[in-house]
Amino acid sequence: MSRKLPANLTPTEESPGLRVRGGTQYTRSQGDYVCGGCGAEDHANGDNDVKALVDDYTDNHGPAHRGGRR
Repeated sequence: MSRKLPANLTPTEESPGLRVRGGTQYTRSQGDYVCGGCGAEDHANGDNDVKALVDDYTDNHGPAHRGGRR
């Protein structure tokens, strides 16, 4: 059985947003974001750093610039 590989979901200026990939036994978790409101971007590796990245994006970028949670 062959599976179709997912598209590259890494955020870009043309397609801003947040991407998080969970770690495995052999790799660390990873996260990236590009803000569509101010253009800020960041990358993190490791569970604690990725959690901080998601918190930063949620509190200060994506939803904050769309009138969401503040």
